[in-house]
Amino acid sequence: MIKQLYIPFIILIFSNSIIAQNKIDVNAVVDVETKTISIAQTIIYKNESNDALSEIYLNNWNNSYSTKSTPLAKRFEEEFSTKFHLAKNEQRGYTVVTSIKDKAKQALEYQSLKAHPDVLKVVLKTPLQPGESYNLSLNYNLIIPDATFTDYGYTKSGDFELKYWYITPAVYNGKWNYYSNKNLDDLFIPKADISISITHPLNYKVTSELDDIAFNPDTDNKTQTTVLYGKDRIDSYLSLRKLPRFSFIQTDDFVVLSNIYEKGLAPSDKAILTDKVTRYLTAHLGEYPHTKLLVSNIDYNKDPLYGLNQLPSFLRPFPDDFQYELKLLKTALKKYIDNVLLLNPRKEHWLSEGLQIYFLAKYVEDNYPNMKLLGTLANAWGIRSFHAADLDFNFQYFLYSMEIARKNKDQPIVTSKDSLTKFNANIAGKYKAGVGLNYLDQFTDDINLSQSITEFLKMNQLKPISISDFESFMTSKTKKDINWFFTDYVNTRKKIDFKIKTIETTEDSIKLTLKNKRDNTMPISLFKLNNDSVIGKLWVENIKGTKTITLPKDDTEKFVLDYDNTIPEFNQRDNYKAVKGSFLNNKPLQFRVFKDIEDPEYNQIFFMPLVEFKNIYDGLTLGTKVYNKTILRKRLNYRFSPQYATKSKSLTGSTSIFYTHNIENKNLFNITYGVFAGYRSFAEDAFFTRIRPSISFSFRDDDDFRSDKIDNITARYVSINRDIGDNAVIEIDEPDYGVFNLRYTHSNPGVINFSRFNADFQVADRFSKLSVNYEFRKLTKSNRNVNLRLYAGVFLKNNTDPNSDYFSFALDRPTDYLFDLNYLGRSEAAGLFSQQIIIAEGGFKSKLETPFANQWMTTANFSTSIWRYIQFYGDLGLVKNKHNPAKFVYDSGIRLNLVEDYFEIYFPLYSNLGWEIGQPNYDQSIRFMFTVDPQVLLGLFRRKWY
Repeated sequence: MIKQLYIPFIILIFSNSIIAQNKIDVNAVVDVETKTISIAQTIIYKNESNDALSEIYLNNWNNSYSTKSTPLAKRFEEEFSTKFHLAKNEQRGYTVVTSIKDKAKQALEYQSLKAHPDVLKVVLKTPLQPGESYNLSLNYNLIIPDATFTDYGYTKSGDFELKYWYITPAVYNGKWNYYSNKNLDDLFIPKADISISITHPLNYKVTSELDDIAFNPDTDNKTQTTVLYGKDRIDSYLSLRKLPRFSFIQTDDFVVLSNIYEKGLAPSDKAILTDKVTRYLTAHLGEYPHTKLLVSNIDYNKDPLYGLNQLPSFLRPFPDDFQYELKLLKTALKKYIDNVLLLNPRKEHWLSEGLQIYFLAKYVEDNYPNMKLLGTLANAWGIRSFHAADLDFNFQYFLYSMEIARKNKDQPIVTSKDSLTKFNANIAGKYKAGVGLNYLDQFTDDINLSQSITEFLKMNQLKPISISDFESFMTSKTKKDINWFFTDYVNTRKKIDFKIKTIETTEDSIKLTLKNKRDNTMPISLFKLNNDSVIGKLWVENIKGTKTITLPKDDTEKFVLDYDNTIPEFNQRDNYKAVKGSFLNNKPLQFRVFKDIEDPEYNQIFFMPLVEFKNIYDGLTLGTKVYNKTILRKRLNYRFSPQYATKSKSLTGSTSIFYTHNIENKNLFNITYGVFAGYRSFAEDAFFTRIRPSISFSFRDDDDFRSDKIDNITARYVSINRDIGDNAVIEIDEPDYGVFNLRYTHSNPGVINFSRFNADFQVADRFSKLSVNYEFRKLTKSNRNVNLRLYAGVFLKNNTDPNSDYFSFALDRPTDYLFDLNYLGRSEAAGLFSQQIIIAEGGFKSKLETPFANQWMTTANFSTSIWRYIQFYGDLGLVKNKHNPAKFVYDSGIRLNLVEDYFEIYFPLYSNLGWEIGQPNYDQSIRFMFTVDPQVLLGLFRRKWY
């Protein structure tokens, strides 16, 4: 019976192909043992342009895994992931194309593009004229990559998660739109009628959005051929599993296939929530044109609910049904929109992503208006007093988008998706687009924007469109000028930042002068408040510089810009102004324990208890921190941290105040200046006071935010005063001092290729010196780590005490007279803490007989892999002291590189001292690198996202 149904259906498919735009037929045979799929494929490509085409470009994204130098491999490198680089060859996939022929069975010339090895160029025998179709017959083998790289491929359980697996045509719309796979799930292909016949082991089952046509088992060969078909499709995802975990839920609108899981939620509850979600999708996005919508756990994990929703279920402050509902909704929105809105997903991604967030926020607003950002924690004792507890769930979209803007690392949302940083691509850009559509919604109060968007989606369902079509449609719907949205908000990094400059009252009117602190044409909402209740609202447009408006005098007590937090304004702290009263009436002081989210109604001051361990002399320090820093970064930051050191039994601590200028659209993007002062132990009963005013200039490539290259110039003056107690065991042979320090650093901290150069100039009363340092690291294609560091330092003047090496260059352990390095026991001459090493100056690991140079020094440090994190190291150098000839020094040994730059152990073997491993007290020669600074450890996380 199955075969009787199958044959006429295939005939129907081929009869319809005469009028179909594009058609793809795939016959695939899966070999599980070798992780290969053999494919015989036909592509009927219709030229819908006005140009004659002499070649056709095909997407061959399975081949993006083929080598360590493909664009996909480089993408992993940029995001500090070595999993692909270190993988075995058999773990990486590739494609072997055996033939490409035309309809007459003539072999066609084809080649992979040099810059895009996952794109094929096929030269046609005769040009393809406008309106005509071209038949391509392909034969090729896919070696499927491991799923550990992108979640797609061959899984550890022996299943296949396939996306972008078979070859597809690229889009031509006046030019060929092809590009390489970069793990962004953004293949741009024309819609096509797709039929797939896939032969696989009998114990596997196929799950796909395509319609199931036939299941033909072959018990003799223990295989089954599954036949699938879909009309006007672009999605190629197919799951081939032994134990498929997809639930099948038939709703009133369409079938939902999902393996998104939520522990503790009954199947009946999932079905009810799924039906609720599909009704919402149909009402707001239009009737779904296909029978099935597949939302997988892979889809969700690539675009999850961020924030507290990511906590484990036993910690998460949201009900299980709410969590599942939003997981399903967010994933289904993306899948639904991508399937019906045929935009270029790499170049015009912001619209589909913005619609996803816009409708996600609308759903929560309509169905869970009282849901808070902190969930059930908002009512918990000790937390409910925080401003964060007052904020609605949807505030997170503003919060995350502004997080990156305050760091001056935001990018225009029209930026090509592969040029966005990970945080901008995955979070901030999408949220800015969604918040922006809501901003546009509130501004266009003469129309219902949500209904207009629904109308647009219905009109353009399954049609190739562009952003300009959306702009034209929305402009035609409203009488208001919305050009600012597309010119300023979408296309630039321009920030929204207004303030109420002055308020003047007369007998019958109030004059307000508003200031636009940025160069843009975006509008701002103005609210009138009486006794903290809104009594009026208006929109103010076209503010160039300043604008004065006159309003009738009424009982308004306070004017507030963007009171409902609709607008993603950069600085909301100057949005409040009282009609009468002082500065404190505008924004009273507010004291809070622990950091909070910024509350623009108050001038906030925070207190936080401190428990720290800085060094072995002070031991555990207890105190408090008084500061103004909130979750979102501010320009002006101050901190005062008095502490009591439990071991030295003394009052220690520090204070600082710094101001940061963010500069946009320039290579010089950051200027920070301020002063730091601190008091701490540096030995038993010995203390130092450091006062350090400084200014720094940071540069980057403004055209490439993904590049980690940074140039920094810092000028500072370091004043050191020391206080020695009666019980001190250390003697001071140098008076107190001050040093002017000018430093230049160029850094390119890649995980495969790393380099850093710095030049350091210091001048004091009795000396001046210059040093340069260059570091280079490379992870080779054979997975060998190679590290090289070169250092050279010379005194330009040295009138210091010749019997003291306090200011000298150090071979293995710098004296650190500027107190920059985080030594746990900086004055220790013996014992465990004397063995702590921080690679600086000479960079040697062995303690040699000439540990200092008071004239000049030059060294080279080298290490390379032996096995995994075990490395061999060797150091060479020349040390020159006054009145002595230069001395050649060297050492070598084994380096355990557990976490590079954070936790390493060095075992000396051979040096100027001979075979150290056989000498007495060898355990005292072992050196270790270790950091306890949480900010340093957080850098391991930040570098992957920013």
